[in-house]
Amino acid sequence: MSGPIAMELMGEVWPAAQPGADPGDRGTASLECREPVEIRSFQTIVLTYTVGRFGLDDTGGIKVVQRFANDGGRWQTDDPAAMNYCTARASNGCRLVTRVEPGGHQRPWDRSLRIIVTHGSMTCGDRIEVVFGDRSGGSPGLRMQTFTESAHEFRVLVDACATGHFLPVSDRPFVSVVPGEAVSWHAVLPTRRRPGSCFALSIRAEDAWSNPTGRVEGTFRLVAAGAITGLPSLIDWPPGEEFLRIEGLSCPAEGDVAVRLLSMDGRTLATSNPLVVEANAPETFWGDLHGQSGESVGINTIEEYFTFARDRAFLDVTSHQANDFQINDLFWQRINDVAASFNEDGRFVAFPGYEWSGNTSMGGDHNVFFRHEGRAIRRSSHALLHERSGLASDVNTSGELFEALSGEDCVVFAHIGGRPADISAADGGALRTAVEIHSNWGTFEWLMAESFALGYRHGLVCNSDVHKGRPGASHPGASEFGAYGGLTCFFADHLTRDGIFRSLRGRHHYGTTGCRLHMNVRVTFDEPAARFATDPRLGPVDPNPVTTLFMGDIASTAGRTARLHLDVATHSPILRIDVLNGTSMIASLPGYRSQSKDTRLRVLFHGAEYRGRGRQTRWRGRARFDGTGIRSFSTVCAWNHDRPLHRQGDSEVVFDVLTTGNFVGFDAGLETWSGRLALDAGHVDITVPLQEIGEDPLIADAGGLERHVSLTRLPEELTMTRMTETLEVALHDEGDNPLWIRVTTEDGHRAWSSPVYVFREAGP
Repeated sequence: MSGPIAMELMGEVWPAAQPGADPGDRGTASLECREPVEIRSFQTIVLTYTVGRFGLDDTGGIKVVQRFANDGGRWQTDDPAAMNYCTARASNGCRLVTRVEPGGHQRPWDRSLRIIVTHGSMTCGDRIEVVFGDRSGGSPGLRMQTFTESAHEFRVLVDACATGHFLPVSDRPFVSVVPGEAVSWHAVLPTRRRPGSCFALSIRAEDAWSNPTGRVEGTFRLVAAGAITGLPSLIDWPPGEEFLRIEGLSCPAEGDVAVRLLSMDGRTLATSNPLVVEANAPETFWGDLHGQSGESVGINTIEEYFTFARDRAFLDVTSHQANDFQINDLFWQRINDVAASFNEDGRFVAFPGYEWSGNTSMGGDHNVFFRHEGRAIRRSSHALLHERSGLASDVNTSGELFEALSGEDCVVFAHIGGRPADISAADGGALRTAVEIHSNWGTFEWLMAESFALGYRHGLVCNSDVHKGRPGASHPGASEFGAYGGLTCFFADHLTRDGIFRSLRGRHHYGTTGCRLHMNVRVTFDEPAARFATDPRLGPVDPNPVTTLFMGDIASTAGRTARLHLDVATHSPILRIDVLNGTSMIASLPGYRSQSKDTRLRVLFHGAEYRGRGRQTRWRGRARFDGTGIRSFSTVCAWNHDRPLHRQGDSEVVFDVLTTGNFVGFDAGLETWSGRLALDAGHVDITVPLQEIGEDPLIADAGGLERHVSLTRLPEELTMTRMTETLEVALHDEGDNPLWIRVTTEDGHRAWSSPVYVFREAGP
C-alpha cells in the first residue's frame, strides 16, 4: 500500500505564524480503518485526533479535510438516519460543535468538517473521536467515492489557540479505495495500420464506475473479423490482473478488422474498435494530453498517472498538466523526470508540460507542451506557492505567455476548464496549434466558431483534464464533471515526440468524446491548389502545388469548388455525419432512413448555463406520452449512475440530470407513433405531436449556452458502421473555408476532424 503524496511536491500555503516550531506539537491523528474499502460501498470510518502540547482552547478546534476530486457522499450532521452522518465526541466531555463547510479550505482540500470546542477546553493527550458514517442512529454509513485511490486521505488541521489559523498535523491518515466487481469489458486495437505492421490487442475489465478491476479470472475466447496474424483463440486471464496486452499481432492485407472477446459459453463481452489496414497511409496514435495528479488538484502520484495512461487506458501519447500556480520547483523537476522515464520511442510518448492557469480576464487556461525536458516554467501566478524566487519569470497574461515562449520548442492548446480560455485576448501565432473542444468539463464547439471568426487556423483536440486518476479512460463519476473524457487521434509516421509534434503543428489530428473510431478527411481539386507548410497569415511561405489536401492543411485555390472526401469506420452504428464549412452546414448525412414503422424516440438534453466554472445545467422533470405507451427504454450518455433517469410506469420517464455543454438523454421505444409527448424539463416545457418528429432533430431552445432539447425519430435498429462519401463544396470568396466533419454514433459518442483551411487566391 503506497502512502499519501509527498508534501514537498505540493503547492500549499499555510499561515507563517505558528504556535510553536515543531509540527508534532499540534497533535496526532490516526484511523481505525486501515483495510482497503470498495468504491461506492458504505463504511464507518473512525478518526482519532490526540491533542498536542498547546491543547485546544475554547472556540478553537480542528478541521478534517479531503480533496476536491472526492465524489463520495457529502458529509452531514443533521440526520442520524441518513447516509453520510458524521459525529464527534471529546474524551474529556467537552462540548463539540460540528459544522460541514463546503469549500472550507484552500484547494485541493476544499471539503471540510469543522469541529469547534465550546464550553471548555482540551489539554495535551485528550482525544476527539470523529465517526464518518455513524450508524448508531440508523444511517447506512459513509458512501465512498466512485473511483479508486491508493491513499484516500482524512487530513487533520488544527487551530489550537482559537486564532482562526489552521495548520496540518504531521500524520496523514488514509484508506485505499479499490475497484468493485467486473461488469463490462473493453478491447482496444490501434485504429490505422499498414499491412505487416506489428500491433497489440489490449483488454481490460471495468467495474460499474469504469475503474479497471482485477476481480475476474477464467478462460476467454477471441474471435477476429478479418485476418489477424498471431491472435490466439483462447486466453487465460491472470488472477488479480486489471489488463491484458497481446503483443506481436499483424494484418497481412488491407481491409477492416475487429476482435470480439467472448465468454466460454459464447456471450460477447466486448467488441473492439475497428482497425483499418491500408498501405501507404500514415498510422494513427491515440492520446489524452491533459490531466492532473495528486500533487496538484487530482489524486494519486504522477507515477501512477502515467502508469494508468500507458497500461490501463492503452494510450500511445500523454502529458501531465498541473495548474502552474500549484507547481513548485521540486515538482516541476519531477514532472520532467517522470515524463522522460516513461517516454519510449515506438511504445509510449510522454511530454513534459503544465497548464498555464491565468484567470479568464487574463487570457484563461492554456496547456503548454514541451518537446524536451529541462525548459523553464512560466507561471501565471504564485497563488499557492511559498517560493518567491521565480516571481520575476511569471507571465500574467496569455499575451505575455506567448511572447515568453516564442523561442521555445513547444505547442499550446486553449482549454475550457475552471478558467475558460479567451482566445481573443492574444494571438498565439504558431505556438497555439489547437483548441480543446471536449473534456470532462463538457463539449465546447463554440470555441471553434470563435476561432474561425477571429481568423485563426487551429486544429482541434479532445482530452480529459482528468482529476480522478484515469487519463485516457476518464469516467466523470458523480461530481460536477458531466462528460466522459475525450481522446485525440494523431496521424504520424512514427510514435516519437518528433512524430507527434509534426502532427500537432500540421493539425493532422481529430478528436472524440472517448471512443476510438476511424476518420479520414481529404479535399481534392481539379487543378492544383497552393498548399502552405506553415500558416501564411503568420509570415511569407512558399506554397507547393497539390491536388489533394489532408486534414489540417492550409491552401489557396483559384477554383470556386472543391471536393470533400470522408471515410469513417465506427465502433457503434453511425447516427449522422455533419459536413461543415466553418459554422455553416453543407450537408447532414444520416446513417439510416426513417420509415413509417419506426417508433423509437431519442430525447437529448444539451448545453450549459454559460462559459464559466458554474456552467452546469440541471434538467429535472418528466416526459409523459399520451396516446401511446413505452415498450422499451435505454439511456444515452448517462454517465452519473446516481442521477435519476428511468422509466416510470407505461407512459412516463422521470429524470434529474446535468449537462455541461455535452448531452444526456434517453431512447423510448413506443408502442405506436401516435399521440403526443409532453415534456417538462425545467428550462423547456413543451407538448409535441409525435407525427411532427422526424429523422431531422426537432429542437426546443432553452436559452443559456447552446442549451436545448432535441427530439429525433429513429429506427429500432441501426447497422451502418462504415460510410464513405464525396461532396462537391462551393467555396465562398471572403476569408477561409474551414472544411470539417462531425460524426455522431448511436451510443452518443461524437468525433470532429480538424478543419482543412481553403481560401480563394484573392484571400489572405
